Amino acid sequence: MRKPTVDYRVFRLNKINDPAYSHLKLLVGWVVYFAFYFITENLIPLENCHVIHCGLDDLIPFNELFVIPYVLWYLLVAGSLLYFLLYDVGSFKKLSIFIMITQAVAMAVYILYPSRQELRPEVFPRENVFTWIISIIYAFDTPSGILPSLHVGYSLGIASVWCKQQDAGLLWKLFIVALVILVCLSTVFIKQHSAVDVFAALPLGLLAEIILYRDYWKEKRGLSKTNSSR
Repeated sequence: MRKPTVDYRVFRLNKINDPAYSHLKLLVGWVVYFAFYFITENLIPLENCHVIHCGLDDLIPFNELFVIPYVLWYLLVAGSLLYFLLYDVGSFKKLSIFIMITQAVAMAVYILYPSRQELRPEVFPRENVFTWIISIIYAFDTPSGILPSLHVGYSLGIASVWCKQQDAGLLWKLFIVALVILVCLSTVFIKQHSAVDVFAALPLGLLAEIILYRDYWKEKRGLSKTNSSR
């Protein structure tokens, strides 16, 4: 079994500022995320929210099977953070900060430009375990605070970090990219988001990518120029 790079068994709260454990302070960000989630979901009246809709939304059919990748997103986020926390602290920091940037910008938009959607079916076309799961999602997640989609924003960060992971094989990276694409599609097929929300998350992901990996891409471009000049 692979040994973690940090021995968390000896961690105590008074060691939180030690270089070996200081990255754990990034986990506090989740408390802030949930607090702002509560504010944007419950304290902004639905009638004050702008309806987000585009023609593409009307062309996308409801398909309950897409709830599978939608729910897998939660495991993808938690599993990726846990893996990097144990085996690559640098990537854990990158992904955590990517999520922080995505969350901060999205929450600012939710507050300054409250949004909602009216795409959810009034009656499911079929009754099965997948529509039952979707009904639970609809119940605890209001149709407000949707632009941009955090499902998409987080997923872009996860794909970005995993694709740069040197100890990850090609098949695993392809699997992550495929799952991320399915997650992004799932948001519109189970009618949790407008297509506008998905597209709006793309520049948000690009912003986080530039902030975090500007030097990485400069180095890549420099190596590419060097190789092409030979």
